[in-house]
Amino acid sequence: MTDDELPELPRGIALAWGVAAANPQRGPKREMSVERIVDAAVELADAEGIGAVSMAAVAAKLGFTPMSLYRYVSAKDDLLLLMQEQGTGLPPESHRALDDWRARLLALYQEQVLLYLRHPWMLSLPITGSPITPNSSAWLDASLATLDDTPLNAEERLAVALAITGHARWCGIVQAGYSEQARGTGLSPDEVAAREAALFDRVISADEFPALRRAIEDSVFLSASDPFRFAVERTLDGVAAYIAALERDATHSLSDDWIAIDPAELAGDRRLKEAQKSVREAEKALRAARKLERQALREAGERLAKVKKSG
Repeated sequence: MTDDELPELPRGIALAWGVAAANPQRGPKREMSVERIVDAAVELADAEGIGAVSMAAVAAKLGFTPMSLYRYVSAKDDLLLLMQEQGTGLPPESHRALDDWRARLLALYQEQVLLYLRHPWMLSLPITGSPITPNSSAWLDASLATLDDTPLNAEERLAVALAITGHARWCGIVQAGYSEQARGTGLSPDEVAAREAALFDRVISADEFPALRRAIEDSVFLSASDPFRFAVERTLDGVAAYIAALERDATHSLSDDWIAIDPAELAGDRRLKEAQKSVREAEKALRAARKLERQALREAGERLAKVKKSG
């Protein structure tokens, strides 16, 4: 596919990557930018929920007219995308210091859950496809990178990364819902859980729902254990077992008496893997450099716009 045949980036995605400029030539006299607009919108959503975010509400918070915002962010959908990108942020570097792929994936899972609890409104945004934005891409890249030293192929690594993201999102949905219920009722999360357990106890009979009734009598809804952590751990157990099987198969193949392997071929294979790892690291460094370049270009453009205004 040639450059002319490549699809054009939607404006919201282009803004997120810093490759689209706002059009502030006819904008208000006071300084405004896409960043300020997104900051104000995220503050509104954190305080009052996503339903409180409108172009008019964000404009009022900044002291501008709604039409002024449209010169920078031309559609509400673009604003929501940029809000999600800011709320997502970059994955922490601390997971890289952990010992193995499983520990690193669990650390990323926990951080994603915390992210949803900090910005529960993100869970209300519809999923319309892959989030092709810098920060969301960085999270997916981090998850895939944890599996670099495993025998999983590319499709399997992506499947594992998506499974962990799905676990984190589901946990975030439930925990954010309990937190919202607690705020609305004035009860603590534990008191909300106790009230729900009492309601279950009142309406669930052994005749209609025998398994659920046994679970209630075992106090599962009052348990301090984390069912979401249990589920993600068991998913990783399955991945670990699958990886172990792949490694056993590889060892068995190498040890079969009827296969004659040239030691030079093994050395070449190791060199190939090392070279592939070096390529991945170089590609990652290039992406980081391009991000810095886009940021510098965007800042230069904003400075030029200020100079033109003042002139």
